[in-house]
Amino acid sequence: MLSIIAVVMAGVAFVVTRHQPVTEREITTAAAPSDSASSSPADGPSGEPSKPAKAAKPPVQRAKVYVEVYNNSGIQGLAGRIGEKASGIGWQVVGTDNWYGTIPASTVYFPQRLERAARQLSLDLGIDRTKPAVAPMRMDRLTVVLTADAS
Repeated sequence: MLSIIAVVMAGVAFVVTRHQPVTEREITTAAAPSDSASSSPADGPSGEPSKPAKAAKPPVQRAKVYVEVYNNSGIQGLAGRIGEKASGIGWQVVGTDNWYGTIPASTVYFPQRLERAARQLSLDLGIDRTKPAVAPMRMDRLTVVLTADAS
């Protein structure tokens, strides 16, 4: 009987916590070169040759990305408030308004070329969901549709 209760509790805990927002971000620092005579610079920790490092992608230039913010909730002024927050972080918010339609959760929509920027904006605003843009969204900017207060 206790085993069944334990399994049920584990299942409930999994269902309740699986959609929690990501609160951790990976932060990397540049390591200083070390003087090591025992292995060559091309050798990894196990003495095997390491693969060449991938070229780091340049950071997203927030000021060069247009963003529109729409309110699809019953919270008055939500789009304006989140738009101001995005502007304060450095995004180029070009408009805020109401969205008419059904969106299941707050989402950052992106044209294909702005996918990295959409992921950065979603992290900046605490929005878990990103999706490719669809009509009638403009394909030269990110579109944020809010269904709840993300701040």
